[in-house]
Amino acid sequence: MITEHFPLWPVYSELYKMKIAVIGQSLFGQEVYKELRKEGHTIVGVFTIPDKDGKADPLAAEAEKDGVSVFKFPRWRVKGQAIPEVVAQYKATGAELNVMPFCSQFIPMEVIDHPKHGSIIYHPSLLPRHRGASAINWTLIHGDKKGGFTVFWADDGLDTGPVLLQRECDVEPNDTVNTIYKRFLFPEGVKGTVEAVRLIAQGKAPRIPQPEEGATYECIQKKDNIDWNQSAEALHNWIRGNDKVPGAWAEVDGQKVTFYGSSLVDNGTTANGQPLDIPGASRPGLVTKSGLVLFGNDGKALLVKNLQFEDGKMIAAAQYFRSGSSAAVELTEEEKAFAEQMRAVWQSILTNVAQIEDSTDFFKSGAASMDVVRLVEEVKLRASSCQLQNEDVYMNTSFQDFIQMCVRKLRGEDDEEELVVDYVEKNINNMTVKMPHQLFINGEFVDAEGGKTYKTINPTDGTAICDVSLAQISDVDKAVAAAKEAFEEGEWGKMNPRDRGRLIHKLADLMEEHQEELATIEAIDSGAVYTLALKTHVGMSIQTFRYFAGWCDKIQGCTIPINQARPNRNLTFTKREPIGVCAIVIPWNYPLMMLAWKTAACLAAGNTVVLKPAQVTPLTAVKFAELAARAGFPKGVINILPGSGSLVGQRLSDHPDVRKLGFTGSTEIGKHIMKSCAVSNVKKVSLELGGKSPLIIFSDCDMDKAVRMGMSSVFFNKGENCIAAGRLFVEESIHDQFVKRVVEEMKKMRIGDPLDRSTDHGPQNHKAHLDKLVEYCQTGVKEGATLVCGGKQVQRPGFFFEPTLFTDVQDHMYIAQEESFGPVMIISKFKSGEVDDVLRRANATEYGLASGVFTRDISKALYVSERLNAGTVFVNTYNKTDVAAPFGGFKQSGFGKDLGEQSCRTKFTSGV
Repeated sequence: MITEHFPLWPVYSELYKMKIAVIGQSLFGQEVYKELRKEGHTIVGVFTIPDKDGKADPLAAEAEKDGVSVFKFPRWRVKGQAIPEVVAQYKATGAELNVMPFCSQFIPMEVIDHPKHGSIIYHPSLLPRHRGASAINWTLIHGDKKGGFTVFWADDGLDTGPVLLQRECDVEPNDTVNTIYKRFLFPEGVKGTVEAVRLIAQGKAPRIPQPEEGATYECIQKKDNIDWNQSAEALHNWIRGNDKVPGAWAEVDGQKVTFYGSSLVDNGTTANGQPLDIPGASRPGLVTKSGLVLFGNDGKALLVKNLQFEDGKMIAAAQYFRSGSSAAVELTEEEKAFAEQMRAVWQSILTNVAQIEDSTDFFKSGAASMDVVRLVEEVKLRASSCQLQNEDVYMNTSFQDFIQMCVRKLRGEDDEEELVVDYVEKNINNMTVKMPHQLFINGEFVDAEGGKTYKTINPTDGTAICDVSLAQISDVDKAVAAAKEAFEEGEWGKMNPRDRGRLIHKLADLMEEHQEELATIEAIDSGAVYTLALKTHVGMSIQTFRYFAGWCDKIQGCTIPINQARPNRNLTFTKREPIGVCAIVIPWNYPLMMLAWKTAACLAAGNTVVLKPAQVTPLTAVKFAELAARAGFPKGVINILPGSGSLVGQRLSDHPDVRKLGFTGSTEIGKHIMKSCAVSNVKKVSLELGGKSPLIIFSDCDMDKAVRMGMSSVFFNKGENCIAAGRLFVEESIHDQFVKRVVEEMKKMRIGDPLDRSTDHGPQNHKAHLDKLVEYCQTGVKEGATLVCGGKQVQRPGFFFEPTLFTDVQDHMYIAQEESFGPVMIISKFKSGEVDDVLRRANATEYGLASGVFTRDISKALYVSERLNAGTVFVNTYNKTDVAAPFGGFKQSGFGKDLGEQSCRTKFTSGV
């Protein structure tokens, strides 16, 4: 039928199918070969290099698996002349096009010109720039800002043939041969080569002569020493361009040392380190915990991560003065079994080696880079908690060293950089409390830019606890960059979800070990009563991390039946994927718990975090950062930035690399954040904002319970509680009795030092808030509400405010409409039987965070709870939040839920 209506179709279809000879090697050649077969072309022959140490090249192995003819000529020419037998075997394949995706051999023109469509070659530079065999290296050595690849028609020159297709990319400042190859030159190069073949088949392939202007030719790059009389950027480009192979070397301590893994750094990060003399350098290098810092003749710095010695041994540059100092660990029976499993893996890779001895060297026995990738994956299959990087193999090349390294990692003793913490120590609450006070960025505690600090104040007595680093915009940018790199390039993004869950659970265990210390810090920094801090601030934080640790491997999409499922066998499914870098801005009333509510779900979903604690309560957040580092979280996954909202919060809202922002705080600031997030890059937002939560108490309630829970609804955590009952509606017939009982209970409340176990009511969080409470109560009195008790500051050092009770509060009054966020109970009457009217009054607010009802009548409870416009409705209880129950508001109390299943399954993921 198709042929009848479109008689040209069979001819048109055949035009797309060609007989192709693939001449080349490596994984790149393998991928091009596979894609050409998918396009329907016939591969009539694969011409590649001979086997090395008994192992076939990946291109050859793939073709042999498919039954395609494979030729492994050691050479095509002798003394500049084509070998007739070789050319004859090639011509016998009947190729119509030669595709040369990666070819290290010299191919004679008799082969190049033979097919009717000629030959095309992939070259990893933007020709005519960087002709020659080390094009990627020279792109970096010259500091090119643009790189890319060319597919060109082969001629008798050296990379001089007409251009068929080019694609370009940006060269990042710290790109290496490996990163630019993996990011662009490999994946896009495969696509580009296949696209070039498609254009040839369609008869649309151009032949654009290469211009002579801008043409360069560089010879094969060879291992060379470093000329130190250059700028830091030029040194960086030379080192990264030479990479591991061929390598840039210099003489250090009388031996040749090769440098690789270079990046440019700010000079401000190089302060601490052990000097290392390097002959010819403008000044000594510094061996720091981050690596070896080197200096150019312009005084600027670069950082080298890895070093290799003449004997082939590689080490982390940070370990230079400690190399060779580690004693061998003695293996347990279980570890010996693991070692024998790995011996079998080495044997399967090194097939040319008769027996794997402890001294067997992986690379000297013939292993190549692709074998490194396989070995790393084999380890993961047998010990998922042993997360290796390719560099680990390069630095532990003998079987014995490799096993020692794996065992140390399994034990958590893998000689990672020691976490350096500059503690402020205080002997308080019968313990020594050790408090970090710096920013936490990319796995390190660091000072803010310019060494800026501020004092955090103990609200109990108004004295300074310590100086805390005050983050600046540049610090925010560094933290976001670290979080982005950890998400996109680091081990966190590749980590198995169950391993991620184990890591989060380990963090919860560490928090539990330090719970008394955390609760003490919370008490002196926020004024929380110690016993409450221990149970709620810290206790629920630990529960939250444990809960979300269990969700890590349960975040999945679904399969969706669609109309076109049959007969075409179409399948539609969704995935839940992490968003990326998430910014979190938290308030000062529950410093650690708000961190936990948002961070735990974020991490469980696989994201990375940049968190700004409230400026007045930073200390448990930076202590948390220390525990996260000790739990083993990779660098950059968690970053903590104490600082101002106007600077740090604003920059996080505006930052183009932040993909989600979670905020808890005032409605006014929430609106501003939402606007900034929309204008910057339409980042996702979740907001938990202000509240004026109504609590309705009917005459048929359990009076004892209503009084007890009503008190808790207002005075819990000294009223600094987002879901606090901002207004109590008490049925007229029990109003006076209820007020009398409340006043009696308020007289029993003990105001005092939050570390005193008998204290019920601690200080307000900070001075500005205390002043607002005084003003709030004065406004209530001016408007005519009855001040039954309290309403003023307690005359003692610190920021103490009396628990306060107002009655006769009318709907129009300021204190009836706005929250106090403090220990102020607002009581209004309602007439018996007027259920709908009290519901109207309760809902007459722009807020909708929480609400409550007390009644013995279950029908009335259900009727009221269905009609209260709030995210949470408490029935005959209050403040009963749970890690498994979603929490969030309606209207101007925000949107998006903390806690519960949906928090990590939808709030911190995107559907695909």
